[in-house]
Amino acid sequence: MDRLSWYISMLVFSVVSGVLLVTFLALDWYSWTAIALAIGIGLIAARPFGRLISRRIKRQDKLFNPPHVHPPLVPDPKAPEV
Repeated sequence: MDRLSWYISMLVFSVVSGVLLVTFLALDWYSWTAIALAIGIGLIAARPFGRLISRRIKRQDKLFNPPHVHPPLVPDPKAPEV
């Protein structure tokens, strides 16, 4: 997992929950279920949208280098000596 997707997920959660909460309150639905539903939908939507946005950003960034594979702790016994 990349850190960018977690930060974007937090932002998506705040935006989605806030928009839904304002919408519910504008429709005169003043109850704890409206708040719980807005938070629940925000939590469910945050992670997938955060990952999608993060992947799109990294795909469009020409300077992004994907992480390199680290060499194993135990060297390959069949590898030539240096």
